Amino acid sequence: MNSSERHPSPVVVTIAGCAREDADTVFHALGRAYRSDRAHDDTPDYVTEGHTTVWTATFEVTGESPVKAPVRLTAPVEAELQGGYWAVDRLREALAASFVVQDQGMAAGDQEKDVQLRLESGRGAPAPDMT
Repeated sequence: MNSSERHPSPVVVTIAGCAREDADTVFHALGRAYRSDRAHDDTPDYVTEGHTTVWTATFEVTGESPVKAPVRLTAPVEAELQGGYWAVDRLREALAASFVVQDQGMAAGDQEKDVQLRLESGRGAPAPDMT
């Protein structure tokens, strides 16, 4: 086990251009797996109606492999992950346990990488409550 697997590694998750409820769904799914700088009851909010709002959170990724159930979104979500290679890969795996994940792009550096993903409702996710 290398040192990055023993100690939590931060990954910054950025979400934009979606409904705040979907941003909240993604952050809560990740928050069940990893510690975050967002409070559990912190709900994303729009800064200005009609303008794109960007939400961010930092997650401390550990070596545990979270097992999650499929999660439903109202629409696809574009997410960007930035951090060390190992931690970004682990966080992507955690997302794939809850959502259908499509890779949209990646930029690599010496110590970190930046990954763009498209998230859709997980296969087998319950239908939205229409009551």
